[in-house]
Parts: sequence; structure tokens; C-alpha cells
Amino acid sequence: MRRRDETGAAAKAVEARRLVKVYEGRRDRQVRALDGVDLTSGQGEYLVLLGPSGCGKTTLLRTIAGLEQPTEGEVYIGGRLVNGLPPRVRQVAMVLQSYALYPHKTVRNNIEFPLKAENVPRHLRERKVRWAADLLDIADLLGHRPRQLSGGERQRVALARALVREPAVFLLDEPLSGLDAKLRAATRDELKRFQRQVGTATIYVTHDQEEAMGLGDRVAVLDAGRLRQVGTPRDIYDEPADTFVATFVGSPPMNLVQRGDRLVGFRPEHLLPAENVAYDSRVTMPLRIERMEYLSGDRHVYGSVTRIGQETRVIARLPATVITPLTVGETHEFAVPTDRLRFFDAEYGTRTAPVRIGG
Repeated sequence: MRRRDETGAAAKAVEARRLVKVYEGRRDRQVRALDGVDLTSGQGEYLVLLGPSGCGKTTLLRTIAGLEQPTEGEVYIGGRLVNGLPPRVRQVAMVLQSYALYPHKTVRNNIEFPLKAENVPRHLRERKVRWAADLLDIADLLGHRPRQLSGGERQRVALARALVREPAVFLLDEPLSGLDAKLRAATRDELKRFQRQVGTATIYVTHDQEEAMGLGDRVAVLDAGRLRQVGTPRDIYDEPADTFVATFVGSPPMNLVQRGDRLVGFRPEHLLPAENVAYDSRVTMPLRIERMEYLSGDRHVYGSVTRIGQETRVIARLPATVITPLTVGETHEFAVPTDRLRFFDAEYGTRTAPVRIGG
């Protein structure tokens, strides 16, 4: 159960206030890797940092860990200002993409390494190693060396090494990226179970939206050093704050069609042949079908709609229950329920209030 402060709000494990990180680039140009980031993670929360490569998510994680110092702003861990403090006293444990295991050491020795560095007594080291190994189901691997382990097993060893330090916060930097798709899915489930068992606040970096939406209690979407939106996976998907979030999250991405000074957005699964949408609560559009794909039981229909002389390509994702016959090259009337429409400013991409539009 999450600890609560005097106001009743969830206690804060990590808080970043107005974080700015500037690097000197080529030809004396400055690169703002973080641009005024405000972000809070609660005790026991699984917070995922999601964004494309180069968006600043790893820089933010490293700044929380103390491996980078912010140009401006403050970092608090457990309510304590930690700017300027070295990583070893910040009560954080970081698991990297490479796992960084010592190849010449056994699994046991890898797990206990941070405890030896802190001069923890031997009997206590042994007890903590056994506890972490049992929790992560690697007790029978303690005598092995990293080269004898699978990718998933190495990942568990890295987690166990972090766990024995009993940190206030786990920081995970794309720890599953080296695994194949099947193992990554299985390990993702294990990570969620593990985090729920230990109850430690976790901040997880990924560019994979499926990972983010599957793991996170909340997801923080970053782009070009700026925090675009923070919310539950459902909030991020159903109520995107701007067109970047709308098109970055979701596969296929949200469709955007311009109408005057606004963009009208709708998810592909909400664009259906008109006969499948209630007549009195829909917006219709003629869709010229250019190609179709069959993926995991769904039909993906790619086509274009023309409004006021402007052609826009859109995607419809039709479940198997929609049996309307469609032919490439034909134009068919499609529709979207009005409550599934989202509106954005055409110039700035920011979310705007709904407007009434005709069918």
C-alpha cells in the first residue's frame, strides 16, 4: 500500500522540478536534452518514460540517478533534495540495457557485488542474495557465469543485483531491448509481477509503446526534451493531449483530418463502414480504398478521404465481426461515432474543445 502524506495524496518517491539539461553541440550550438520537465512518481508506482530515440528519456533517468547533473532545476528523492549528491547515496538502483554483469564472476558474486562494496557483513550478504534469487527464480543459477545464461536469465540477475540494495527507487533503462519478441513479452509480465511483489517505485524507459502501455501505472510521453503528457495508459490512448501523442501512441496511429483551423482525430478502430454505426450519432466520410491487409484477425483498410478539395490518407481497423464486403479501388461510405472524435488546433497541434460537425 502506498504511503500517504498529510494531505492524503500519494507520497512522492521522485520529483523533478523544472529540469533543464543543456549539452554543447557542434559549432558551439547548444542542445537542450531536457526542457523544463516537471514530473512526479509516487511510492509503489510503475512510471514509464516513453518517447522516440533522442527525446530525453534516458537523460532524465540519468539525471534522477545522479549520473548527470541538471543545468537547471531540482531533483527530490523521498522528499530530499539530491542535486549534487553522488549516485551511491541517492537510494536508487539502475538496471541498464546491457545489464553490465561481470563475465568472470558467478551469478552469486554478481548479485552480492554492491553489498561487498558497502561492507555488508557476509552472513547478511548471503541472506539477501538468497532472498533476491528466490524471488526472481534464479536460485539454481547462483553457481553459473553470465555466458551460461540466456538473455532473460541475465536480465533477472541484473534485477537481483539491484534488488539486494533495497533501493527507494528502481531505474530501468530499456532492459528488455536485447531480447527477442517472445521472450520480451514473457519477461515484461515477470517485471510487472516482480514490481508488485516488492512494492518499490519504478521508473522505466522505453521507446516501445506496447511495453509502456502494458507495464505502466502511468505513462509520461516525451518529445524533444519536453513532457507532452502524463496519464494512465487509457488516458494517453483515449485522450491524447496533442497531435504528437495522438500519432506516436497507437498502432496504427490516430487518423487526423483537417477541417478549417482544426484537426479532427479518430482512432482506426472507430472508423467503420457506415452501416455499422448508429445513424443519429455519427460523422460520415467517403473512403476510397487503396489496399487492405489482414493482421491478427483484423482487416486494416488503407484509403483516402477528400474534404473541400483536400485529400487525406486514413486507416480503418475492422474486427472480424465487421463482415461488410469491400473492394480495393471502390469508394465506400465510412463513419465515426461522434463521441470518438477528438479535436486539435491545426497550427499548434494542441487539444481543443469539441465542436459540432455535420455528417
